[in-house]
Order: sequence, then C-alpha cells, then structure tokens
Amino acid sequence: MSILIAYDGSPDARHAVEEAARLFPGASAVVLYARQPLESLAAHLEGHPALEDLRDIDARTMDASERLAAEGADLARSLGLRAEPRVASVPEEVVAAAIVDAAEEIDASLIVLGSRGRQGLRALLSGSTSTHVMHATARPTLIVPSKPLADARRAAEHRAAR
Repeated sequence: MSILIAYDGSPDARHAVEEAARLFPGASAVVLYARQPLESLAAHLEGHPALEDLRDIDARTMDASERLAAEGADLARSLGLRAEPRVASVPEEVVAAAIVDAAEEIDASLIVLGSRGRQGLRALLSGSTSTHVMHATARPTLIVPSKPLADARRAAEHRAAR
C-alpha cells in the first residue's frame, strides 16, 4: 500500500500523519508539501530591480518548503511509516490539483489529509483543500478531522447519547 499524505506543518497535518501511521502501520508513504511560489508576483515585476530580491526570497522559501516536507516525512518514519518527502510548487488555487496529481504519479492507494473543520461563510468562500481533493480524485481519500474538532464532535455525541 502506498499512501500520499498532504502535509503543511500544521497541528491538523501532524494529526493526519499520526492517524495514517496508526491505521496503516508500516505502509509506504509520500509526504507532500504543496508550496505557493512567488512567480505570480514576479510576472508583474519583470525588469524591476526588486525582481532579484523576490527570486532570492523564493529560493529561501523553497529551502523552507523542503525542510517542512522532510519534517513531515521524519514524523511519519518515527511513527513506523516508510516515508519520503516531496515538494510541489503550485499556485494557491491549485493545491488540491497538485495533491491529486502527486497521488496519480505515485499510484497512491490512499490520499490522507487533515481538516480544520471550517464551517459557515468562511468555508463557503474559501472552500477547503480536502473537499476539493475529494471531489477531484477517484482514489480513496481519508480526511482526518483536527483534534479539537474530533474532541468537540465526540463530546456532542456523548451528550446526545445521555
């Protein structure tokens, strides 16, 4: 079994790695960090002296992105998964597509993502990466709710059962 785990360094992503390791001990995993490069801004600065500064910043963010992906893979390995890091550079609006593409590339048996559990207007306006991935792939997708959201849901279920 090969798992693709979307990872952004957040507590929700760390929780998703933990759950993937708990549910699929010893599985092979690719831990993907999808970064948003500064290219769209750079297009507007063609010929401007600030462009070189922007390229330097983007190179440093790529280094940070690689460290973040490595951090996620290290966490996964510490929990028993056979994991490798990967970085995809994508515009913000296509993070979900990058996750789906990476899953296709490695022929993932499962895509794992953390979810913050946004609701209401904020969720409606921004959507969620996990929802976009779920609707864009034919591959099985495991969306792991954040710990606070899962705890709140368990508490609500417990109160309702009384």
